[in-house]
Amino acid sequence: MTLRRVSDERLERALEALAEPGRFRLAEARIAAAVPQLERLLARALEEGGWFLQVHESEVRKAALDHDPDERLERVRRLLVEETRIAMMVGVAVGFELARELRPELDEEDRAAGGSGDRPRRDDARQHDGGGR
Repeated sequence: MTLRRVSDERLERALEALAEPGRFRLAEARIAAAVPQLERLLARALEEGGWFLQVHESEVRKAALDHDPDERLERVRRLLVEETRIAMMVGVAVGFELARELRPELDEEDRAAGGSGDRPRRDDARQHDGGGR
C-alpha cells in the first residue's frame, strides 16, 4: 500500500472531524486491551530512532541540576514539551503503520459483510445526507 497525497483542504476537514466531541471514545475502548503492547512498541520506536538516548539523559541532568530554580523549571517545561511532541509524532507514525497492517484485514471483513472493501469516509456520508460544514 502506498501513501496517497491528500489535499490540504481534505486534511483540514479530517482534522476538524477528529476534533468532534466524543470522537475517540470508541477507539479508546477498542485499544484498551492493547495499551501495554502499544506502549512497548512506542518505546522501541523511540529508542530505535535515537530519540531518548544520550541527548535525553543529558537534558534531564541539566534540568535537574540547574541551581537557578526558575531556570530549572523552564528547562523541565521545555523538556516535557519536546518529549511530548516527539512521542506524539512517533505515535502517529506507529498508528499509520498499524492502519496499513490492518487495512487488508478490514477490507476483507468489509467485503465479507457485503461491502465494497473501501470504507466510506465521514464527509462522504455527510454529503449524501445533506449534512456537511
